[in-house]
Parts: sequence; structure tokens; C-alpha cells
Amino acid sequence: MNKIAIMLSLQQQLNDATNGKNWEKGITKNGKLIDWRRCAYLECAELIESYPWKHWKNINADPDHENIKIEAVDIWHFVMSELLREYKIDNIGRIDDLALLIETLPNYTAFTQEVKSSTRDYYEQIGVVEDLIRALMCQKSTAMIAERFIDVAIQSNLNLDTLYRLYVGKNILNQFRQDHGYKEGSYSKSWDGEEDNAVMQRILGSNPEMAPNELYRVLEANYPKP
Repeated sequence: MNKIAIMLSLQQQLNDATNGKNWEKGITKNGKLIDWRRCAYLECAELIESYPWKHWKNINADPDHENIKIEAVDIWHFVMSELLREYKIDNIGRIDDLALLIETLPNYTAFTQEVKSSTRDYYEQIGVVEDLIRALMCQKSTAMIAERFIDVAIQSNLNLDTLYRLYVGKNILNQFRQDHGYKEGSYSKSWDGEEDNAVMQRILGSNPEMAPNELYRVLEANYPKP
């Protein structure tokens, strides 16, 4: 099972369903302009907010490690979308070819290994995230963006297996949100006082091998009824 190719395929399906066919040309079926790089670097900013970097506020707080993982997964949605956009526009080839490009990156082997806690301090970790932001904002290559993201994922205590599990969970949650009025503004992210991200993680935590369609069914069962 090629987990990179599966995630790319799921992201393609989600973008097709959410934004309409030919979203790769930079516009949705509703006429909204798409900027995946902006989406990704704003998610990077949200990840940075999970660190106690502010010198004037909560100076003794600990990083929110669980939210750092979730934000990294959110970044991955948008990074993959940008990679898919370039791959489609440039007609590089099949999704398998794009997956192979990612798998040949110099830090990919480390990404497939057992998760290890980062030895960098908080500020150094923020610097790694900012390296990804620079790659996104300075229009660096597809390969560099993917490589910089893997650096962020590794220091966020994610490897390929854990990223895959959380990505599939978030992908299904995003599909669920779209199906229940997210775009229209009627969807509620608070489920009886618990954020939907936390609900999804709790469900997957109880059964990490849960199939995507089963996760969707369990989310449906837990979603608060009006």
C-alpha cells in the first residue's frame, strides 16, 4: 500500500468534490480564486501559535503538542493540493509519479522511521516551520515545498504512518463538514462542547485501523442533532 499515493488520491477527490472539476486552473466552481500556498502558510502561522513563543503572554506554557500535529495535517492538505495543481498544470504524469517524487526526497527515509521527539528547542522548531513558509511565499519548487513539509512533520512527532492515519481522519472529517453545511455556514464544529477535530481523534484512537467509510458513519452517529 503506497500511503503517499493514497493520500494524494484522497486529496484530489476532496478537491474535485469541494471545488469542482478543473480546480487546478485556480478557480472554484463558485468563481472563487484559489491560492493553495497562501492557505498553507496561514496554517503554518496557526501551527506556530501552538508554541509559547510570545515574550509577553503565557511565558511558562508548554507547547500544545496535539494541536501541532493537527495543524501539520492541515498544512499537508494544502501542500498536497499545490503539488497536485502543479502536477496537473505541468502534465508531469500520474499521481504515482508525484508520489515517487516525494519518496525520493533526501529526508523521506527518516520520515518512514519510528517517531522520535525533536531535540530542537521551541524557537528552532518555529524556524523549521518558517523555512516552509519561505519556500511557499518565494515560489520555490514542488520538491522543496514537500521536503520542507516533511521536516515540519518529523519535528511535530509525525512519521508516514501517523501522518497517514491523521490525514485520513481529517480528510473524512472535511468531507463530513462539506456534506453537513460547512461551506454554507450551517455546520457546527462544537459537538456537545467538544471540537470536531478532538472527536475525530478520539474515535480513531479507539480504533486506529478503522476504515474511512466506517469513520464517516461513526461521525454521523456522533454529530449533534438540531
